Amino acid sequence: MANILLSEAEKTYILHGIQKNYRNDGRSNRDYRPMELELDIVVHASGSARLRLANTDILVGVKAEIDTPHPDRPNEGKIDFFIDCSANAAPEFEGRGGEQLAEEISNTLAKAYESQHGFDLSSLCILANHQCWKLYVDVLVLECGGNLFDAISLAVKGALYNTRVPRVSTAMLDGGSMDLILTDDPFDCERLKVDTVPLLVTVCKIGEQCVVDPSAEEEECSAVSVVVGVSCRPEGKQSITTVRTSGEGSIHMDTLQKCFDLAASAASSLNSALTSAMKEDEKRNSTAQGKRKIFGFLK
Repeated sequence: MANILLSEAEKTYILHGIQKNYRNDGRSNRDYRPMELELDIVVHASGSARLRLANTDILVGVKAEIDTPHPDRPNEGKIDFFIDCSANAAPEFEGRGGEQLAEEISNTLAKAYESQHGFDLSSLCILANHQCWKLYVDVLVLECGGNLFDAISLAVKGALYNTRVPRVSTAMLDGGSMDLILTDDPFDCERLKVDTVPLLVTVCKIGEQCVVDPSAEEEECSAVSVVVGVSCRPEGKQSITTVRTSGEGSIHMDTLQKCFDLAASAASSLNSALTSAMKEDEKRNSTAQGKRKIFGFLK
C-alpha cells in the first residue's frame, strides 16, 4: 500500500464524503474503479494476464512443471505464489521496502487457495502418490495505486484461466514403474478448472462506514481493513476461504459481519464480470487470428 502524505483537511474531506456515500472520485462506497484485463501476453509462460485497476498495474505469469505430490496430500497438485513489488511501483518499494508486503500478499493467497473451498488442487494430480502438476505463479507489481490484494487476486485468476498444461498419458514400464508421456502437439492441452478459484476483497473501515476498492488516499484514512477471500461457486454458493485484518484500529463483531457481507456481494459481482470478460476474450481471439484485446470489465 502506497504511503500518501495527506493533510488533515484532505483526510476530513475524504471522511465526510464517505459518510455521505460519495467518494472523492464519484463512486459510492460499494463501487469498484474501472479495470482492464489482457490475457496471454507472456510468450513463454503456460498462462499470463495483465490487469490495470486505476493506477494499479499487475502482471502475472504461470509456469507448470511436473512434481511429486506431498505425502499427506497424495491426490493433489501444488501451487506456489511469488510476489515482486517493483521498486518503480512506489517510492517505499525501493531497496527491500516491498518485501514484507509481498510476503503478506503471498501468504494470504496461499491460505485462500489451500482452503477446502478454494482452488481444486486435485485437478492438478496426474498419478496419485507419484506425479502432479506444480504451478509457479509469479506476480509483478508494476505500479501501486491502492487495493493491491484485490487487483492481484483478479489478475491471478485471469492468468490461471489462460493457463494450458500438456495432455499427459502414462505407460507401464518393466519393473512396474510408470512413465509419463506428454503430447508434442502444442494445441493438445488441458485447461485448469478455475470456477472456484477465490478472489480477495479488501474492505476498509473509514469513520463509521465500510468501503471496497480503496484508493491509496483512502487507505491512508483507514484505521483498520479486512481482506476476505471468497470462493464463488457456479450454483451461486459462496465460501469464505481466508480472513486477514490489518491496521491499528479495532473492529466490532457487528462491523466485521458487515465487512463479510459486503465482501461476499462484491466478490459475486467481480467474479461474474471477470468470467464474462475472460470468455469474451477467448471468443474474440478465436476469430481475430490470435490478436489479444484489452477491455474494461467492471465500471
